[in-house]
Amino acid sequence: MGEQTQNQPHHDSTQPPPPPESSTAPSPNPSSSSTKIPFRPRKIRKISSDAPKENSGTKSLSIVDGDTKPTTTTATKNSKNRTVRVLPIVVARTLSCEGEIAIALRHLRNSDPHLARVIDVHQPPTFDTFQPPFLALARSILYQQLAYKAGSSIYSRFVSLCGGEAGVVPEAVLALSPHQLRQIGVSGRKASYLHDLSNKYRHGILSDASIVDMDDRSLFTMLTMVKGIGSWSVHMFMIFSLHRPDVLPVGDLGVRKGVQLLYGLEELPRPSQMEQLCEKWKPYRSVASWYMWRFIEAKGAPAAAVAVTTGASPQQQQQQQHQHQHQHQQLLDPINSIANLG
Repeated sequence: MGEQTQNQPHHDSTQPPPPPESSTAPSPNPSSSSTKIPFRPRKIRKISSDAPKENSGTKSLSIVDGDTKPTTTTATKNSKNRTVRVLPIVVARTLSCEGEIAIALRHLRNSDPHLARVIDVHQPPTFDTFQPPFLALARSILYQQLAYKAGSSIYSRFVSLCGGEAGVVPEAVLALSPHQLRQIGVSGRKASYLHDLSNKYRHGILSDASIVDMDDRSLFTMLTMVKGIGSWSVHMFMIFSLHRPDVLPVGDLGVRKGVQLLYGLEELPRPSQMEQLCEKWKPYRSVASWYMWRFIEAKGAPAAAVAVTTGASPQQQQQQQHQHQHQHQQLLDPINSIANLG
């Protein structure tokens, strides 16, 4: 995806997808089904180096309300008792899990008084719409660099070509030639992106199941290997499609501008500074980022104006504004605008 700055799909700005920008984010696609994203079980890691290799004992796993606690088990081998400390299976909760938003807001209020004031004046977000990962990723590619209306038109024709959203699967997309895609308004470059994504599914490098199960770091690495999908797109996908709770889109101009205004910084924080500045928001940086977009929206700082505050040259400002506008037109998935999210 012709991405720039940090792999971002010709955008690099304020918040989520589509028409949203500067303070607007994507909103649930009316045609997508509203279902909860399944938990992502993680593997057990044995901490003891002399843990028995055979099933010579029992393991007790403790999971309460999404929280896990290490348990101690005793295994017998060669008549010797050995104590093995294991890390139980961790069940990752998404933002669409019941009560998770309330937990996130409680944590953010307690950890950051500045953010608490922003939370107080906005309705909480909702993350309850889910599309199959392949469909969501294909959709994000199609919306790149397009105004929301134009993107919606092309997406509708693309879906019709596949026989409906249920038919948007790797095999169907690979069966479409670049010429067929060009006839419905898809550029040759985007056609190559769609085919690269589909081929990675066909060869087993990616799958809907593996995407849901992967941890954030691995998922970021795997998805940025797909042509046309950069860091900004992956962050938006993780937040608005998979509802991952702790994603910080460090390259998004809207989030960065929100942080600058929230803490009264003289300059727009660099992406490299964002991790440290937003450390206190963990493990709910996705929700905090959502509030940064709303904060910017309330402050009346449209996406196009953000570049002007960075001290860039006129040419750079124009380029950033261009990226910024496209970034929020990108409509990554469930959300069309921040305003519609909550």
